[in-house]
Amino acid sequence: MTTARESDALFDVPDGARRPLVRVVLLTGASGSGKTALTRRLGLPVVTLDDFYHNGDHPDLPRRFGVVDWDDPRTWDAAGALDALRTLATTGRAHIPVYDIPSNARTGSTLVDTAGCAVVIAEGIFAAQLVAACRAEGILADAICLRRAAWVTFWFRLLRDVAEARKPLPTLLRRGWALLRAEPRLIDGWLALGCRAATPAEAERAIRTLAGQGSAKPSPEKS
Repeated sequence: MTTARESDALFDVPDGARRPLVRVVLLTGASGSGKTALTRRLGLPVVTLDDFYHNGDHPDLPRRFGVVDWDDPRTWDAAGALDALRTLATTGRAHIPVYDIPSNARTGSTLVDTAGCAVVIAEGIFAAQLVAACRAEGILADAICLRRAAWVTFWFRLLRDVAEARKPLPTLLRRGWALLRAEPRLIDGWLALGCRAATPAEAERAIRTLAGQGSAKPSPEKS
C-alpha cells in the first residue's frame, strides 16, 4: 500500500494541500469549571468529549467509591475521539456518539458540521490527553485549561449534577469533595500535557480571536 509520504514523492502536492479545513481548540478544566457555559456563549461548533465514554458494561472499567470512576481516562475512548476530530478537521463534518450519563451508555450519534467556521471546540475533562496527538496531526489551534476558585467550581458542579440527576446525591457529594481536593493536582497534570491556564473570560477572548470574532466582547462571568 502506498503511504501518504510515498504518494507525495510520486505526485506534486501543492503547498497547503494537506492543511486542515478547520483547527481544533481543546478545552479542559475541572468538572464544573465552566466549559459548557463558555462554549454556549461562543456559538461555535462543539465536540463534547464526554460522549466518547465507554459504556458502563465495558470490561475492566476502573472503580472508586464503589462505582465506576468516570474521572479516570481509562473510562474513555481516546482513539475514537482523535479519529473524529481528525475527520472533522479535514472534511468539516463528523459523526459523534451521543452518551447518556445517567444510564452510562451511548444512545445514538449526531453529525457535527463546522459550516465554514475556522475552529471547532473539543471540550471535556480528558481534552488534555489529545494535545500531543492533535499537534502532531497539525490540527491544534489552542489547548486551554479553565481555572477559577475551586469552591466556585465545586458549587457549580454540584448544582449541575443534581439538576441533571447524574448520580445519587451521596455519590455526588463524595465525588465532589474528592474532586475539590484533587483539583490543583489535576490542573498541574493538564498543564504538563500541554494546556495553558486561563480564566473563562480570558479563554473566551482567545477563542473569539482564533474564530475571527475578535471584535466581540466576552460575556461577564457568573459568580
